[in-house]
Amino acid sequence: MSPTDPTHAAQETPYLKIPHTEPGIHSAIIHRLLLHFTKLSSRQDIVIVCIGTDRSTGDCLGPLVGTALSKLQSGSYHLYGTLEEPVHAMNLQDTLLHIQQVHENPFVIGIDACLGQSSSVGCIQVVQGPLRPGAGVNKELPPVGDIHLTGIVNVGGFMEYFVLQNTRLSLVMRLSDIIATSLFAAIKEWNRSFKPLARRDEWRPFPQEIMNKANLH
Repeated sequence: MSPTDPTHAAQETPYLKIPHTEPGIHSAIIHRLLLHFTKLSSRQDIVIVCIGTDRSTGDCLGPLVGTALSKLQSGSYHLYGTLEEPVHAMNLQDTLLHIQQVHENPFVIGIDACLGQSSSVGCIQVVQGPLRPGAGVNKELPPVGDIHLTGIVNVGGFMEYFVLQNTRLSLVMRLSDIIATSLFAAIKEWNRSFKPLARRDEWRPFPQEIMNKANLH
């Protein structure tokens, strides 16, 4: 469970916060992710770390996203955190150590649930920089991700554990579906259209070329 407000100063790519009911939400998230992917080298592994537990309705967003992505069986990313094998407070440090040992200079995408203001419940955020899992419930855990996506599942600020246990599963399922499908589509588009350009340029695609090709604004 992560805090809601991005605290990363001087972000190169402004963070996106969008209600899950917004028309065109998938396109908005995909386009923002592609902007972040312009920082990728063609040689970097994409590693997705979905944080949370299936023992709490509000905190199962990450494992739900991971399970959905695992069913797509794509070789375009490496995945950690599903309902069967969750990544949570007890094994997060070991998981991050394993990622460092197995993947050389990976591009890590963190996924987590968070609590926020009542007006923000149901929003999805795409943010440059690492998320801080556990901060929303006063736990100190290592930061995760070059970028991260969070879904605001309920209201924070009071009795967080109780709030998480009494979060509507229907909302968490909807948020997890949007995140999983948008992230999969963005990675697929990156590999299909943009990764060859990154190889040609040896480090990253030309930003303007990427923006024109993806029709980003």
